[in-house]
Amino acid sequence: MLWRELMDTIKAIKLSKGRTKRFQIRLLSGFRFSLEPDVAIKDGLKVGQELSETQITRLIGADRLHCCYSAALKFLSYRNRSEAEMKKRLGERGFDTENINAVVSKLKEQGLIDDYVFAQFWQSNRETFSPRSRWLTKLELRQKGITDDIIDLVIENQDDNDNAYRAAVSQAAHLPSDEYSFQRRLSGYLRRRGFDYDVIRRTVRRVWQEESNLTTNKQV
Repeated sequence: MLWRELMDTIKAIKLSKGRTKRFQIRLLSGFRFSLEPDVAIKDGLKVGQELSETQITRLIGADRLHCCYSAALKFLSYRNRSEAEMKKRLGERGFDTENINAVVSKLKEQGLIDDYVFAQFWQSNRETFSPRSRWLTKLELRQKGITDDIIDLVIENQDDNDNAYRAAVSQAAHLPSDEYSFQRRLSGYLRRRGFDYDVIRRTVRRVWQEESNLTTNKQV
């Protein structure tokens, strides 16, 4: 006698209230589960329809994958993400490794996740709004899971002297007017952005001289 899979029947389908809209599915056996509208509509579920255990398992799995993909798109709506960063965030949301890998692979195929593009975006953003050293930029990208070969390509033209100067100029107007306090605080500021001693020394001397000349010209 051939084995026959147990069947169950949909007793009720109800759309949940509130911000998160999901179809609540109740079976004659008393078993309940919920699905994203897209998943339920795709399968054309209706009251009275028979479902096998395999079909129920497949529906629940498809729903979980759909939720994982939706969460990934939401993360990307805020800013670009590296592959490692996306996997970490989805893991923190409680999604399993299989779904996470499937979603990340799909996003990569769609061009929505690209570690080289992400690294370029990150480096460019830092250069524009918060200049820092090559060393610190490299450290930040490593923390985002970017490989060294990509990092080296992205930061190869980054100039520490230029970045240190631009960072220092942006801070100069907020610093004390006496030389000792000015140089001490500016040096600390540049150290926190990863610049080495020689770059800091040259930059602080240059910016202090420019500020001094500017003050002198105003007084004349």
